[in-house]
Amino acid sequence: MSSNEKSPVFRVIVDRSRCCGYGLCAQLCPEVYKLDENGLVFVDSEIIPGGMEEEAKEGAAACPAEALVLEEIQP
Repeated sequence: MSSNEKSPVFRVIVDRSRCCGYGLCAQLCPEVYKLDENGLVFVDSEIIPGGMEEEAKEGAAACPAEALVLEEIQP
């Protein structure tokens, strides 16, 4: 990738109604995924911080309830 190309930017879509509180996402990527007092996932920002894309993808993929989806957005 040349220096003038930007890395893709991802956002996470959280469907809290699907979250069952397994917490695998937060174990794999605590910088992005947090758990509230009921053990349900939330994020401080839907934009994935640069450099955290792979961890965020792993956390979303580990969710047995499929409550997390990453999508690429234009920077």
